[in-house]
Amino acid sequence: MAHDHGDDPPHGHRHGHGAAEAPLRAKVLTVSDGVVHGTRQDRSGEALETRLNAAGWTVAQRTVTADGERPVAETLTRLAQGFHGLIVTTGGTGFGPRDQTPEGTRAVIDREAPGLAEVMRLVNPLGRLSRGVAGTLGTALILNTPGSSKGCIETVEAVLDVLPHAVRLLVDNADPHPHNHS
Repeated sequence: MAHDHGDDPPHGHRHGHGAAEAPLRAKVLTVSDGVVHGTRQDRSGEALETRLNAAGWTVAQRTVTADGERPVAETLTRLAQGFHGLIVTTGGTGFGPRDQTPEGTRAVIDREAPGLAEVMRLVNPLGRLSRGVAGTLGTALILNTPGSSKGCIETVEAVLDVLPHAVRLLVDNADPHPHNHS
């Protein structure tokens, strides 16, 4: 049930402080047994794609996988291969027995980014129940968000301002502190 939206960057879009910067690319992974089996609509994946597009990101792919550590780990590995950009997961971050998105993410990431996950949890009282993690896999930055369309948007918006810089640092650390010029 993968939906490919092409891998072509937007024409002429440049973000940030440098004219030669690569376009911002993202992928969205919905983790849901119900969506995989066609009993639930992928509202959170749709909401994330719309919000990321509005923030200047090109959503290159939206994919769905079943709940569970192994399906999440395998899908994230596939999505990150040869990809430089942001991968946002939605779903599987709570306390249900099949909610194993953080475990699947931890199984494959190279490095955790705890500051991002901590800020994402602080957006609303229910955020304290999220077990989502953030981290890097190759040149991809992975963020786990809740499965509700409202929760996934609120948590991404909490870190949206720093994501372009974070993703660019994964391939080019020539200017690690762009806002501290004298």
